[in-house]
Amino acid sequence: MRRLFTAPLAQPSSAERIRSILTAADSMTVVTDEGRTEVSRLDGAGVAEHIHLHPALSRRWEGDADPTADGPVRARLEFTDVAPTPVRDRVRARVVLTGWMLDSSDHSTPSGSRCMEFAHAVLERDGERITVSLDELMEADTDPLATCEAGMLTHLLDDHGDIVDLLLRLVKPRLTLGARRALPVAIDRYGITLRLEYADTYADARLPFPAPVKEVDQAGVRIHSLLNMARHRTSRSWLLSDS
Repeated sequence: MRRLFTAPLAQPSSAERIRSILTAADSMTVVTDEGRTEVSRLDGAGVAEHIHLHPALSRRWEGDADPTADGPVRARLEFTDVAPTPVRDRVRARVVLTGWMLDSSDHSTPSGSRCMEFAHAVLERDGERITVSLDELMEADTDPLATCEAGMLTHLLDDHGDIVDLLLRLVKPRLTLGARRALPVAIDRYGITLRLEYADTYADARLPFPAPVKEVDQAGVRIHSLLNMARHRTSRSWLLSDS
């Protein structure tokens, strides 16, 4: 299946995407030498409340240490970012954190949480794999809409389908030709993305906000700005057709 995308516009950085995915995650897969464990019900707090990341020390035991001896356990944490709306190809991104799990008693962490010496993070998105360091991850901001994105998109689709139709007026006409349906697939501080589905493929249309969202309450204002732009474009088209 061929994937179509519009030209790049203002979007979160890879580090920002990873932070946002970790913040919103309600499940993860923990992979160690002993096998895979599915961890769910993170209570909406995100992985940050359960796994504390620390800079990696020299891994002198990594080469010839006795694997049966006590010590850090090599681990990989896997996360899947799934679109909350019923679009085609719902997996938007995958994130993998690699490092070593430590005994939380060695660090001042809340009860029930674990520590991880962090090696690196990998973001897989749109066919690309991007590696992000701990410094980049710690310096990045979490998107203010990360934890409420799913509710916003499902509410928009279930209760305000007319808004999606109106937003389509901002999409390039060549992308709307032949589209069987359009659904919101993502929203972040920089804009909203619509997925246009055709007979055997789809295209993502990015609609940037006039200004980035800094607080959750600003999201509605930004969407209304896009709607006003769509109405203005429609009115202008009518004026030109009558002239």
